[in-house]
Amino acid sequence: MNETVPANFPACKHRKRSRPVSTPSWLTWLASEPFRVFFFTGAVWSIIGVSLWPLFYAGALAYYPNFVHARIMIECFGGAFVVGFLGTAGPRMATAPKLTVWELLLLLLLHLAAGAAHLQQRTALGDALFLGMLVLLLLSLLVRVLRFRKELPPPQMLLALTGLLCGCAGTALWLDPATLNSPERYRLAGLLLYQGLLLPPVLGIGSFLFPRMLGGDFGEPAPDQVRRKFLHAIIAALLLILSFFLEIWEHPLLAYLLRAGVAATYLLLEVNWRRPVAAAQRGTLATGLPWALITGLLGLVMAGFYYQFHVGLEHLLYIGGFGLLILVVASRVLFGHSGQLDDFARKSWLARSLIFFAFLAATTRASADFLPTITVSHHKYAAWTWGIVALLWLIWHRRRFLQREKH
Repeated sequence: MNETVPANFPACKHRKRSRPVSTPSWLTWLASEPFRVFFFTGAVWSIIGVSLWPLFYAGALAYYPNFVHARIMIECFGGAFVVGFLGTAGPRMATAPKLTVWELLLLLLLHLAAGAAHLQQRTALGDALFLGMLVLLLLSLLVRVLRFRKELPPPQMLLALTGLLCGCAGTALWLDPATLNSPERYRLAGLLLYQGLLLPPVLGIGSFLFPRMLGGDFGEPAPDQVRRKFLHAIIAALLLILSFFLEIWEHPLLAYLLRAGVAATYLLLEVNWRRPVAAAQRGTLATGLPWALITGLLGLVMAGFYYQFHVGLEHLLYIGGFGLLILVVASRVLFGHSGQLDDFARKSWLARSLIFFAFLAATTRASADFLPTITVSHHKYAAWTWGIVALLWLIWHRRRFLQREKH
């Protein structure tokens, strides 16, 4: 990577544009780094999403929260981190203008309104607002890449685009009344949103950022590697989408094995997992990164073999995979953009606690469906455990959300 590029990520390589006089500088700054807002609100929404289960079992919630919980965790937690990361990294990777204040405010308004609608069981409205947020982000990024870019983003970002398109397609399918009358369409909508929104970006962003987190350089391809990496991204995207259709065509084992195989193969091909000789010692979060990926892949494989329990087993993917990876990557971004990058590479008891409790929440929820006698207690234990993880993470980074990097 170019040595003049700052070590933090995403790296900004275009010249700073003059700020409008009428716009507060702090608001312009937040718009240029929307992860600061969306990472915070996403973690808060995750606490709200899991707290629905203990509230329901305590008799304080009038409705069964399965659909509301799922929507909040995917759209308001996972979706927030997708918007925050891509809204920050996308323009910088294309060396294009950053998001404007109005784009940030509109994205945030749609995000918060979607969560509020889901809490009121207004599912269609919540989905429509979430779809609007994804479409706005997608259009903002496409306009910058097509019109203002000074260079193309890394080819791995094609998978991030695939995630946005899957999220849009799945949400749009759910907004179609015909989907409610078709089990196949309904399951496809769920797969596109719940797994398609996050799995491709994890692979694309991961193949770019994981090498840096493990002590090497960013996964930015050399000129002679661009075509190969672009081809790998296209093949991975197509095979992941094919796996969703295989599942609704009543081949669930093949579908899950294909999904896990594509993810594992892509990461093995695109990420150098060997520690560079001159690299500093890995910190706790970087050490937990491979285990989070293994847990997520294990969830996919087990859900295929025990498909009758796939809802519970998929939480190994959602909590131990997606959830933990989101917090690890978000920590890397927060450390880097607050001028504390060295702290990411340190050993930390708090980081060890976060990783332990995330795995505990994942395994507790995954096992809940196997024995009816433990279902309720494990629902509650898993919910409280993840709530502790998200709360500790917020407390840990409380100052970094608004701490600027010193230049």
